Amino acid sequence: MPVMRYREALNAALREEMQRDEDVFIMGEDIGVFNGAFKVTNGLLKEFGEKRVRDTPISENTIVGMGVGAAMTGLRPVVELMTINFSLLAMDQIVNHAATIHYMFGGQVRVPLVVRMPQGAGHQLGPTHSHSWEALYLHVPGLLVAVPSTPEDAKGLLKAAIRDDNPVIFIEHEYLYGQRGDVPEDEDFVADFGQAAIRREGDDVTIIGISRMAVTAQKAAEQLAQEHEVEAEVIDPRTLRPLDLDTIVKSVEKTNRAIIVEEGWPHGGVGANLAALIQEQAFDYLDAPVARVTGADLPMPYSKPLEQIAFPHEPQVVEAVLATFRDV
Repeated sequence: MPVMRYREALNAALREEMQRDEDVFIMGEDIGVFNGAFKVTNGLLKEFGEKRVRDTPISENTIVGMGVGAAMTGLRPVVELMTINFSLLAMDQIVNHAATIHYMFGGQVRVPLVVRMPQGAGHQLGPTHSHSWEALYLHVPGLLVAVPSTPEDAKGLLKAAIRDDNPVIFIEHEYLYGQRGDVPEDEDFVADFGQAAIRREGDDVTIIGISRMAVTAQKAAEQLAQEHEVEAEVIDPRTLRPLDLDTIVKSVEKTNRAIIVEEGWPHGGVGANLAALIQEQAFDYLDAPVARVTGADLPMPYSKPLEQIAFPHEPQVVEAVLATFRDV
């Protein structure tokens, strides 16, 4: 398989789906002439023209509203928002309309809309560009939520999202755009929503990493094995709606310990939700309380040193794992 950067895998998915289906089009701020803020849409304007690659004004509510309307008429729009923070300006269209129209119309209308947006810390972009809000959209019935952590999943899940008849919140991570990985060339390659990936097998503890934290979890697992002889099983959920809870529970039943790692805030986060589900489904198998490693409970600092300690790294994950053994 060829090696691609995460952004290149996303670009390939958009290109292949636009070639496959003329109803697919993309729109957003600076996605055409400028090739996208993170260069994900590079070259698509030249190939597909202004009708299918639409630069928009700076108005997120309008952009997503146009996407909702276009999807209701049978098109398959892919809307790009520059950061997940800006999606707050489109919250009415996403939550009150895209997520509910299929139900409000008694199933007669579908909204096959994809809203792509990056999130995450590490680039000194301050609190209005750097937060991780998977939990915000995980909370909303009617939406699907994808959080790919590898180039392969970025391509496969985006293709699946475009083909799905439901509205999909597709959350990318700014740090991952430049990361490389193997990506299938097959244009029919589509990843399954609701199917977690076991990134590393182990018997001693289950570590569940969300978005970029799946990568951090893998690095922490290798450190645990080399320095502490602890073999961690690392699970990447890949999608949060639908959630592959079966794979997570099966792993916890084997390892008897669970650590959830996320970049988002601790209160009402993805980890809080998963911790509740694990204790409901696998309580009798747990030898220690479910532990969470999260971002700091504060707005993301602009200062680089402060920013770096405001989201999890491998040492925090390693310490959380070791604590589950000490506390028994």
